[in-house]
Amino acid sequence: MPIYLCVLIFICHTGRAQTKPAIIPEPVSLIQGKGVFVIDKNTSLIIPSGHAELATLGSRLNDWISLQTGQMLPVKNKTTASDHAIRIVLNPALKTSGNDEGYELSVTEHEVKLQARKTAGIFYGLQTLRQLLQLSAKGDKQGEQSSLPAVEIIDYPRLKWRGLMLDVSRHFFSKDFVKKYIDDMARYKFNVFHWHLTDDQGWRIEIKSFPRLTEVGAWRVPRTGQWWSFEPPQKNEKATYGGYYTQEDVKEIIAYAKERHITVVPEIDVPGHSLAAIASYPYLSATGYIYPVNPGSKFYDIDDNTLNPADERVYTFLDKVFTEVAALFPGDYIHIGGDECTKLFWQRSAVVQDFMKKQGIKTEQELQSYFIKRVEKILKKKKKKLIGWDEILEGGLAPEAIVMSWRGMDGGIESAKQGHQVILTPNNHTYLDLYQGDPLLEPDTYDMLRLQKTYQWNPVPPGIDSTLVLGGQGNLWTESVPSGRHAEYMTWPRSLALSEVFWSPAAKQSWTYFQEKLTPQFKILDAAQISYSKAAFDVLATAKFDQQKQLLVDLGTDIDGLDIYYTLDNTNPDASSARYSGTSIIIPKSSYQLRAQSFKGNIAVGKLLIAPREVLTKRAGD
Repeated sequence: MPIYLCVLIFICHTGRAQTKPAIIPEPVSLIQGKGVFVIDKNTSLIIPSGHAELATLGSRLNDWISLQTGQMLPVKNKTTASDHAIRIVLNPALKTSGNDEGYELSVTEHEVKLQARKTAGIFYGLQTLRQLLQLSAKGDKQGEQSSLPAVEIIDYPRLKWRGLMLDVSRHFFSKDFVKKYIDDMARYKFNVFHWHLTDDQGWRIEIKSFPRLTEVGAWRVPRTGQWWSFEPPQKNEKATYGGYYTQEDVKEIIAYAKERHITVVPEIDVPGHSLAAIASYPYLSATGYIYPVNPGSKFYDIDDNTLNPADERVYTFLDKVFTEVAALFPGDYIHIGGDECTKLFWQRSAVVQDFMKKQGIKTEQELQSYFIKRVEKILKKKKKKLIGWDEILEGGLAPEAIVMSWRGMDGGIESAKQGHQVILTPNNHTYLDLYQGDPLLEPDTYDMLRLQKTYQWNPVPPGIDSTLVLGGQGNLWTESVPSGRHAEYMTWPRSLALSEVFWSPAAKQSWTYFQEKLTPQFKILDAAQISYSKAAFDVLATAKFDQQKQLLVDLGTDIDGLDIYYTLDNTNPDASSARYSGTSIIIPKSSYQLRAQSFKGNIAVGKLLIAPREVLTKRAGD
């Protein structure tokens, strides 16, 4: 085992983690018993007959047990007093706070009993049982004896909507990866997969009424490097980068998600962020110009990426698109975006301005509201509810719209005050595309969201009707996320934090205890071959100038209890170097770099930070 992992296990297994299972998300109630339930050749799995979904869930549990023990448990329909058994029971009378996603799990030395009112509760109980199996494993070798600690768990979710969003427009992710992403979500009791399918850089879903959406809109010229610095498409350059999901692919993914009690919510982003659609059908914009699909070069207010709200052909187009989308997705919701819609081309268009005068529309914000309300009527005819980003508040909110608030919490609070349901997803707590640690140590992006800040957030704002808060969501925008492995790296472990924020009662959430649970969970992620970040253990350097214009640097880590050692003489620090005491470090003018690293005892647990003076000076100036 690597030294790094040994140290992290030591960090996180001191104290409570030795006796209390490190389950994420934290259950509503967990009472520890005495002893363990040993899974051996005498153990059987009891599943009531005549229920296909329970049989499937039981089979999945048997597969997990087999991975660790090398044996499949015999399956029976009934148990006897002498059986050493794991029992799965549907109990419609079970209270569990009246929640259909709730479950009760009892583990004694003689029996494991998982019961719930609905199969959703059984599913989530199995995720907890799966974690208990993995957390109690003594090694990674198949065939080793497995056991479960004696516990009594009562559990149910805090929030109804517990989502993650994956943007597949900026970079296309394969069907198999999307299914794996859904699998990973299910482990931690997420129940909504928000699928951002269209944007300026790609249209990813087959629409049979408009084949050019995928023939043209799904492809762009290939580019690598820093987003927004890419060269625009050149004359006669072929668009070869991209891809899309056929309707059969979509059906397969939806069915896969349904088996894991995850609802797939599609997003067709309009009226802004529509360049891929406009590249396919130029008549959709007010300019009517022919544009290429954007590869990540600067184009805002240069190319017209907004649909024309004054053209009836646009609403005919959207009606046909949403007819096919609604037929594919059985859930109640369709997300229509509505964010970051530039008004410049509407202002320049004589046709649009004349339309506004005839309709008595005074501002472009009101014009966007007119557009959103028209789209809502289209969706209502298809028995779907409209969700939009908080910009749909501007100019007046559509009558039954649900607001997904991303620009902080204010949009959600205002929407709830107007009596609308809201989903809270503020960028400063839930945007998974942001730096997880010091930018000198992390892949390039544009802002920062540390693990601790993700965890220490209340998705139910005080002062509003909490019944209007559907839930919360983490969002992974992928401008700077070109691969599946990097998508996982950006998602985890911040989504471990979000899973607990969304599921566990506020009173059961503890940043101190969550830290203790991280490394046992890292073992689970490793076993599942899920990429994740350890940036929480790394040093973050912040800088400022004092009144004498001296450069001062402060150092910190998200994880408590670590020591930070640093040098200013260009050597690598170790436990004999200067220890950061919490007082700002004065960087002498002669020093051209600071080096710092986090330690537990004498062993480094974080990456080595090398911070050039010019970088620190820039940070102090910012």
